[in-house]
Amino acid sequence: MSNTTIDAKLFRSMFLCGAQKLSSNKAWINELNVFPVPDGDTGTNMTMTVTSAVKEVTDLGDTEDMRAICKAMSSGSLRGARGNSGVILSQLIRGFCKVVRDHSAIDTKLCADGFDRAVETAYKAVMKPKEGTILTVAKGAAQKARELADGGTTDFDEFLPKVIEYADSVLQSTPDMLPVLKQAGVVDSGGEGLVQVLKGCYEGYQGKEIDVNKLLNPEPEKEEEKHEAEEKPLPDLKFSYEVSYIVLLDRPFNNRLEDDFRRYLTNIGEEVILVRKDDAVKVHIDTNDPGLILQRGLMYGSLVGVEVTNLRRKDEALPSFEEPKEEPKEEEKAEEPRKAMGIIAVCAGDGLAGIFEGLGVDYVISGGQTMNPSTADILDAVEKVNADTVFILPNNKNIILAANQAAAMDGEKKLIVIPSKTIPQGITAVINFMPDQDPEVNRENMTEEIAHVKTCEVTYAVRDTMIDDVEIKKGNMMAIGDNGIMDVGEDRNTVCLSSLDKMISPETELVSIYYGEDVKEEDANALRDAVLAAHPNCEVEVQNGGQPVYYYILSAE
Repeated sequence: MSNTTIDAKLFRSMFLCGAQKLSSNKAWINELNVFPVPDGDTGTNMTMTVTSAVKEVTDLGDTEDMRAICKAMSSGSLRGARGNSGVILSQLIRGFCKVVRDHSAIDTKLCADGFDRAVETAYKAVMKPKEGTILTVAKGAAQKARELADGGTTDFDEFLPKVIEYADSVLQSTPDMLPVLKQAGVVDSGGEGLVQVLKGCYEGYQGKEIDVNKLLNPEPEKEEEKHEAEEKPLPDLKFSYEVSYIVLLDRPFNNRLEDDFRRYLTNIGEEVILVRKDDAVKVHIDTNDPGLILQRGLMYGSLVGVEVTNLRRKDEALPSFEEPKEEPKEEEKAEEPRKAMGIIAVCAGDGLAGIFEGLGVDYVISGGQTMNPSTADILDAVEKVNADTVFILPNNKNIILAANQAAAMDGEKKLIVIPSKTIPQGITAVINFMPDQDPEVNRENMTEEIAHVKTCEVTYAVRDTMIDDVEIKKGNMMAIGDNGIMDVGEDRNTVCLSSLDKMISPETELVSIYYGEDVKEEDANALRDAVLAAHPNCEVEVQNGGQPVYYYILSAE
C-alpha cells in the first residue's frame, strides 16, 4: 500500500471501519443529548443512516470499482438518513463521493477537495446552519485537510492523524460556541459521531480487518473485557439476538398499524414473525438491537413472555419456531382517482394517528421523537399517496431535514414540506389546508398558521444536568417548550400548569391537551379542569394521543 494514495479497496475498508466505530459508540453518543429525555437518539440515527449505506456497499461484494462504491455509499446513506445529524452525515458522504468517484485512487489533494465539497453540500442542506454542531466539526476537518494538502503534505500517515486530531479539538470547543452544551456539560453529539467515523476510517487505513457481521452487531463487551470471553469461535451470524414476546394490546390495532409494525421489523432484522389474534400480537425477530424491538412493541400495549437470546453465545442448538399460517390478504381496493393534493403526517401514538386521519391526512408514518423515520420511509409513504402534490408534515424538528431530503430525491411528484416542529403545529397545518386552493397558496397558509402555535411536551429526566440555568435532577418532570426548558419539578400537573401559564396570553383562544399512553383519562380531565379554573376565558380540549415517552403534549393558540 502506498502511503500517498488510497485505492478503491482500501477506501471501502476505511468506510466500513468508520461505520463500525460509530456503531460501537452509539449508546454513548445518545447520552450526549443536551436534554436529559429518555429518547436521546443521535447515535442511533447516525448509525442507522450509515448502516443503510454499509448494506449497499457490501451487496457489491469485493469490487474495486470506485464509482460503484461511491454510488452505494451515497444512495444508501441518503435513503437511510434519520434525524438531523443522520441527514447531515449523509450529505457529507454524498459531497465527498461526488469528488472522488471518478478517480481510481485518492491522494491528499483530492481528499481535501472531497472534504471541501462534503462541507459545502452539508451546509446547503441546512436552512439555518448553527455553529457548534456537526457542521462546525466537519468544517474544521476540511480546513485542516486543505491546509495540509496545500502545504505539501502527501503522506496519509501524516495527513489523516492531523485532520482527525484537529476535528477532535474543534469538537471539544463546541461547548464554547453553544452555551447550552456548556451548561449541560457535553460536546455536540452529532460532532462526536462524525469524529468517531473519522477515527474508524483511520483504523481501516491502518489495516484493521473488517467483519461485516461484527459491523452490524458490535460486541456488547468492552474492548478490555474481551480477553475473558470464551476461547471457542463464535457462530458466524448476521444477527446476534433472537427476540420474542407477546403484546397485550391496549388500543385498537388496525391493518395499517400491523403493516407499519411488520415493515419496521423487516427493516432491522430477519426471521420476522408477526401474528395478530384477538387482542394480542406475537412477535419474533432476529436482530442486532433488542432494545429497539422492545421499545416498538411498547407503543401498542404491554409486553409478556419476553425472551432475548444471544445467539452467538448459546451452546445449544437454536430453537425451532412453528411458522404461523399466512393470514389471507385483504382484497386489493380499486385504485381511487388521482387527487391534485395529498398529505402525509408523522406521529407516534394511535390516538394522534387517528386525529390526523380524521382530519383527512392520506397516510400517517408511525414515528417521531422516539424513532425518526428515514428518508426512505418518507419516500415509501409518498408512493402510497395517489396525488400530484404531496404535503409532508414532519411534526418534529429532527425529521424536517429528512423530509426535505425526500422532497429533493423524488422526481415524480411535487413534494412540499411544511416545517411543523410539533404535533400541534401539524394538526393546525392540516386544519388550514384548503383542497380547492393552489398548492403554493396552501404552503403559504399552512406555514403561516403553524407559527401561531405554542407547544410544550412533558416528560421525565433521565440524568442530572443544567440547562438554561435550570437545575434538573434525574426523575424530575420537565416541560420542554418551543425554545427550551419551560419548567421542572417533582409534580407533573404543577409543571403542566406552570408551563401553560407562560404559554397563554390574552389572545389565546384554545388550549389542547394530548395525553400519552402512561396517563389515565381521568387524570387528563383533572388537568383540563385545573386549566379552565386558571384560564376561564380559554376553550380547553382533551384528546387521547397515546404517545410514548411524553406524558402530555400541550398547545396554546
